[in-house]
Amino acid sequence: MSEDKSPDVEDEIIDDSDDEIPIIDENTETMEVGVEEELDPLEQALARAEKAEKEIAYKEAETQNVRKRLMAEKSELIQYSGMGLARKMLTILADVDRALSSLDEDDQTPVAQGLRLLRNKMWHELSGEGVTEIEAKGKRFDPAKMEAITTIPASDDFPSGSVVDVLEAGYMFKQRVLIAARVVVSSE
Repeated sequence: MSEDKSPDVEDEIIDDSDDEIPIIDENTETMEVGVEEELDPLEQALARAEKAEKEIAYKEAETQNVRKRLMAEKSELIQYSGMGLARKMLTILADVDRALSSLDEDDQTPVAQGLRLLRNKMWHELSGEGVTEIEAKGKRFDPAKMEAITTIPASDDFPSGSVVDVLEAGYMFKQRVLIAARVVVSSE
């Protein structure tokens, strides 16, 4: 090697007989073939393609998850779409119950019979749509379904944390609380 050249400078030998360009590296004194330089961009392209494939697979999975979540939300919206109407009908049913409670149980007038018939039909239709009454009296107090209005001291009949009385009935619409039961709870 020539002494007048700096160690960083590479000598290139051009050989027209072949497409490969041999390169002499002065630091290692080895010969690298130009084909390997062409593989580096190829390897880089393959790495980019592999990365892109992974990103595409990730985006497809993400899209499927969004699609599934939207379908579940749509199904839930359809399933619970009647909840607002059921709540309104239950307030009317409560008014009918108050009107019936002001009448004598033996009252057989057309108005009393009509109110009883109306109440039974309304309840039949509501229960057919998935409305159920929350059974609370004598049960353990459940804050997810009940609202404690007041407490009284616990007794042998009603241990601490149990529902002593139901002031206003509560209702479920399928698996959701529609109206929380308003109750009296025993406590120590």
